[in-house]
Amino acid sequence: MILTDYLLCDKNIQWDYARQLGIEHAVIRLPEDDRFDVTDPGHWRTIRDRFLSAGLKPVIVEPMPNALHDPIKTGGPERDACLDKVIRMFPIMAELGIDTICTNFMAHIGWLRTASDIPERGGALVTGFRLADYQPTSLAISESELWANLDYFLQAVLPAAERYGIRIALHPDDPPLARLGQVSRILVSLANIRRALALYPSDCLGVTFCQATYRAMGEDIVQAATELAAKILFIHFRDIRGTKTDFHETFHDNGQTDMARMVALYGQLGCDVPVRVDHVPTMAGETGQTPGYATVGRLFAIGYLKGLIDGVKSQTEG
Repeated sequence: MILTDYLLCDKNIQWDYARQLGIEHAVIRLPEDDRFDVTDPGHWRTIRDRFLSAGLKPVIVEPMPNALHDPIKTGGPERDACLDKVIRMFPIMAELGIDTICTNFMAHIGWLRTASDIPERGGALVTGFRLADYQPTSLAISESELWANLDYFLQAVLPAAERYGIRIALHPDDPPLARLGQVSRILVSLANIRRALALYPSDCLGVTFCQATYRAMGEDIVQAATELAAKILFIHFRDIRGTKTDFHETFHDNGQTDMARMVALYGQLGCDVPVRVDHVPTMAGETGQTPGYATVGRLFAIGYLKGLIDGVKSQTEG
C-alpha cells in the first residue's frame, strides 16, 4: 500500500504534517476557479512542481473537478464540452506521472451528512447521517438517466484513458441510498458496482474502495474487497457505526470493522495501491470548520494506519 494524504494545491500546514509523518505521495484536489485551466499543461506543471519541491509526488486527482463533472453526471447541455476537457487532461496527466482520477457519479448531491457535531470517544465530534433528518430538495434525476449518463461518460473517456494509461476509480455513493428525495443514486451496492464496471470492461476502469461506504451498503467488506481486488485502484480508509439510513463516523480504531484484518487482506490480495485516511473526528481545541477533515484527528488516523501497515509488513517479512 502506498500511504498518501489528501491535499489542496495551495501549500498549507497539512503539507508539512504529511512530510513529517513520512508521507511521500499526494492525492490532490485541483483548484476550482479561474486560476487553473485543466487543459493547460503549464498550469498542471506548476502545481506538480510545487508538490515535488515539498517532497510530495502527486499520484491521484480527487475529485474530478466539479465544474466539469456535474454536467456530465446530470447530462446537462455542457456535457460534451466538459468531456472534451476531461479527455484533454489525460495526456498532461500522463506526462506528469499522475495516473488516476478518483471520481463519483452522485448527481446534484455529493457525499451527504445531516449532522457534524455527533459526540464520539472522549467528546470528539464526528459527522453522521440520519435519513429521518434529511430534508429533500426540489432537485430530481431518475435511475435510468443516471445509468445512461454513466455509460455515456465511460464510452467517451475510456478509449482516451487507455491510450494514455489514465485510470478512472469509481467511488460509491455516500450514503449508499437508492434515493434522496427525487434524486436517484446508482452506485449503492456491490451488484451495481459490478454493473458499472461491466459497462466498459477495461484495465483503466476500477474502483475507489471506500471501506465504510461498502460497509454501510450492508456488504461483507472482506468478500467485496476480495471480489474487487483486481479493480481496486485506490483505498479510502475509514469506519462508521450504524447502517446506511442511520450512521456516524468513528475514530479509525473505534468502528465496526476489523481494520487490522483489512490492511492484512489488502496485502494478501496484492492491492499495492494508494491509500488515504478519510472523514476524521474534530478533536478538542479544533473549530470544526471542515468537518471530517480536521487536522488533529487526521494525524491520529494516519499514525494508526501507518502502524497497521508496518505491523502487517513485519508479520509478512518475519
